[in-house]
Amino acid sequence: MAKINVSVCLGTTCFVMGASNLQELTQIVEKKYPDQVTVSGVPCQGICSVNWSFSKAPYVKVDGDVITEATVEKVLAAIEEKLNK
Repeated sequence: MAKINVSVCLGTTCFVMGASNLQELTQIVEKKYPDQVTVSGVPCQGICSVNWSFSKAPYVKVDGDVITEATVEKVLAAIEEKLNK
């Protein structure tokens, strides 16, 4: 099974709107899903400038699926959903 890729937008808007609060996600994922999930920060995913229907920063992608107003809980729920498919 391929690893689930989680990318956290660290662009200015996302960072100010709460992406900085997602830093603990890396530690949680390393402990809970060490061989199943990778987490990385990206400078900017460009989501808010490309598609205004996504107007709620911070943004996180879990295997390409966008999570708006991302929180640790929302991201972990998305990971669980992917793992249980």
